[in-house]
Amino acid sequence: MLLGSKVTIAVQDPSFPAYIDSSVIIGQAGDEGGSGRYGSIEYMKCGHKNNFFPDLATTSRTDVIFFCSPNNPTGYAATREQLELLVKFARDNGSIIIFDAAYLSYVQDDNCPRSIFEIPGSRQVAIEISSFSKFAGFTGVRLGWTVVPDELLYSNGFPVTHDFNRIVSTCFTGASNVAQAGGLACLSSQGSKAVNSLVDYYMENANILGEALSSVGLQVYGGANAPYIWVHFPGSNSWDVCKHILEKTHIITVPGSGFGPSGEEFLRISAFGHRECILEAAARLKNLFL
Repeated sequence: MLLGSKVTIAVQDPSFPAYIDSSVIIGQAGDEGGSGRYGSIEYMKCGHKNNFFPDLATTSRTDVIFFCSPNNPTGYAATREQLELLVKFARDNGSIIIFDAAYLSYVQDDNCPRSIFEIPGSRQVAIEISSFSKFAGFTGVRLGWTVVPDELLYSNGFPVTHDFNRIVSTCFTGASNVAQAGGLACLSSQGSKAVNSLVDYYMENANILGEALSSVGLQVYGGANAPYIWVHFPGSNSWDVCKHILEKTHIITVPGSGFGPSGEEFLRISAFGHRECILEAAARLKNLFL
């Protein structure tokens, strides 16, 4: 709604489907010819072979770049040096980065920024979005925030924030008082302590799952800066592997192909869950693949 149907977009591949789906809805994506790729979308391959960061030297210029770090589904958090390259690329090309920081609370590595605005020059090229959903369990409440810097301008010098404010004021009446009170409670000293404890709990879940899968010889990515495990099954169809695990262990996983063409051969496994369920799932998966 903010940028219109004529803008061109780039997405990480694999990435959270909403970036592509929202672009399809508003008419930005072009045709899908059965390959899983839309003709007007630039797919930036972010796989294990390139350390989950796109080769910007071979990436075409687009108006908008969707970038999620830590990434869903791969669990990879971009380093400071990588985000510096991304910001420079956007500045050189006159692009706007939509930076999804929904998993910022899970970042453990000091060299992985939690906000794009830690990078010099980013306020001229980036919008950052985030949410209480992932670190505070507010998924159904839908409480989050968007930062649109005053320095972010269209090519004619008009501030993007003016358009954003008009759209939000027209289409959104605000989160409920109950949701806002919950959000404020999370940001209090007591709430922050509780939320950080929850994050630690989920990260330990991720460690349990990652170790279990690695112990049976599977290549495991993620789980260090995000609550997702990204598991490689070379030469496989991700839907077939998902179905096999479901039928043999009654564990639900997510096929990687649902996150884009480069997600084929992978499964995403979530660390969100009670510890006893995670331990049981780890044991079942080990027994299946031993």
